[in-house]
Amino acid sequence: MKTVCLGLLLALGACTPVDFSGPAATCTAEASINPSFSKAAGLRQVLQRYAAAGLPGCVVAVYSPTEGYWADAAGFAQIETRTPMQVCHLQYGQSVAKTYAAAALLLLHEEGKVQLDAPITEYLPGTLSRKLPDADKITVRMLLNHTSGLPDYASNANYLAYLLQHPQHRFSSADYLDYLAGTKLEFKPGSKFNYSNTNYLLVALILDAIHGNHAQLIQERILAPLGLQRTFYHNSAQYLQQPDVVNSYFERYGNGRVENVSRMQQINVETLYGDDGIVAAPLDYVNFLRALMEDRLLKPASRQLMMNWVNDPKTGQPKYGMGLYHIEHQGHVAYGHGGAGLGPAAPSTTCLISSCTFFSA
Repeated sequence: MKTVCLGLLLALGACTPVDFSGPAATCTAEASINPSFSKAAGLRQVLQRYAAAGLPGCVVAVYSPTEGYWADAAGFAQIETRTPMQVCHLQYGQSVAKTYAAAALLLLHEEGKVQLDAPITEYLPGTLSRKLPDADKITVRMLLNHTSGLPDYASNANYLAYLLQHPQHRFSSADYLDYLAGTKLEFKPGSKFNYSNTNYLLVALILDAIHGNHAQLIQERILAPLGLQRTFYHNSAQYLQQPDVVNSYFERYGNGRVENVSRMQQINVETLYGDDGIVAAPLDYVNFLRALMEDRLLKPASRQLMMNWVNDPKTGQPKYGMGLYHIEHQGHVAYGHGGAGLGPAAPSTTCLISSCTFFSA
């Protein structure tokens, strides 16, 4: 989740209204999938309740081993044209991208190309590692489970100030790391969990250093083998400008009226690597999680590494593994990731009750 979202919201409040809308098209799919699903009526009521309350659009997709897939949507992919939200529209995954980045790194770990307990200075170019505080004390594992102690670039006051003044600026990875120059670690590396987007930006940069192009690695080793043809991650300069990508909306005045900020959202996400940057149709998110949990993507030992949980420093309960959260809700345990951006919100969860769900709003 990005703390910059609040800053961008404040920036919008100080600006003259601008048309930031993006293209939107009705994609080709059934209105719903598997309407006979046993929980379809209850889930559809939830979708319709949120849409009626003013949420522009939302979609849910589920897989059950006994009933197969179910998916449905409510509201609009674009309010202005009243384009209905459909289950085939591309949804921003936001920080759900971290799960894909972690899986990509573990694929290279399986091949002996990266060691989890090696310092990140073994893989990062010196031009980048020198921007980080105590980089030689931080291991790859610490990036993956958010125990590095590195500050979150997205919370840096100077970064937020610049973003407020230049909301459509395109940052580079080096730009983000520049905001860490002169900072100190927030705690001793490996001593506790603290979520930081910086960690997964560095995961992507390590993948670049080893493979050459981490986005190509994700495409060739994850998306293509799993047949995820409706998932897109930095595969072209225009990948977020497809008409099937949903529009993004913000309520900046707290008065129940939302405004279209799609172009700002696109520009922001286009500059995010490893910690964000993915869009996909909901069923593709489900199928990725299925493959991960069914050991069709990684070896069982690697998937188990992702589920070696670090405890929440506040509660002492399991919190985060490698690109996966440990979640408990009403007696059920679930694994997955969430994320948020300039408008979208996207939890992605796999449950122990043998179902995979994705929700985007």
